[in-house]
Amino acid sequence: MDDFLLANEPLIRLGLFLGILLAMAIWEVAAPRRRREIPRLIRWSNNLGVVVIDTLLVRLTFPIVAVALAVIAEERGWGLFNVFEIPAWIAFIISVLALDLAIYLQHVMFHAVPALWRLHRMHHADLEFDVTTGLRFHPVEILLSMGIKLGVVMALGPPAVAVLVFEVLLNGTSMFNHSNVRIPAAIDRVLRLFVVTPDMHRVHHSIHPNETNSNFGFNLPWWDRLLGTYRPQPREGHETMTIGIEEFRTRRDLWLDRMLVQPLVGRANHYPINRRGRKEDDADR
Repeated sequence: MDDFLLANEPLIRLGLFLGILLAMAIWEVAAPRRRREIPRLIRWSNNLGVVVIDTLLVRLTFPIVAVALAVIAEERGWGLFNVFEIPAWIAFIISVLALDLAIYLQHVMFHAVPALWRLHRMHHADLEFDVTTGLRFHPVEILLSMGIKLGVVMALGPPAVAVLVFEVLLNGTSMFNHSNVRIPAAIDRVLRLFVVTPDMHRVHHSIHPNETNSNFGFNLPWWDRLLGTYRPQPREGHETMTIGIEEFRTRRDLWLDRMLVQPLVGRANHYPINRRGRKEDDADR
């Protein structure tokens, strides 16, 4: 099984990535949640350009990826689940949950530390919210995220299949919950009990910092509810809320070259969680 995963992991991930991307793009055309103001060609070409750079950098920087490291950890007895005998199905479930919690905490950290927010705000600077927004992350953030993920895999020693399932789920749900799709309110209320929905995550992309600093989950919605970062709806409504952040509001800021240098531009003390003196936060309490 491990040999099969190692041999086919890139093809499995690529096939599912393209399938989910296509499915969500079709859904966005058929049943959009918000009116599109910016031509797809501008945003999609640059957002997908970031994906290409991110993928190449990860492959060049890390000699092994998370699934391969899980196989090596099992062979060498590294990590919690390779030290203690635990039923495979329990190890699988705990591994997926632990990896998802780690991504949640990492996301909070990238909002709390100004230097990390400089990297992460490129994701938030998209002026619209659709399936490609879920793929738009600065290459340095992607490298740091991969390093954190590999550290968690080393410490936990999860089954390789759990790591692959988690990575596919994370990639797929990120595209799903960033999609500009309309889901009936009654279905959304039930669905968001089990997975982060587009309406739930869209709040996180509000221009208002107190909404930006909520709904950090990408895959499972439970961490936000348990740890007090859940906000059910944006105060201005989904159709009329403003997406993005205040620093970067022009269409030129959507171009690949501008996105890559955004960490070096402007202030970094406006949106992070630990900022002080935000009047709108006081008014919202």
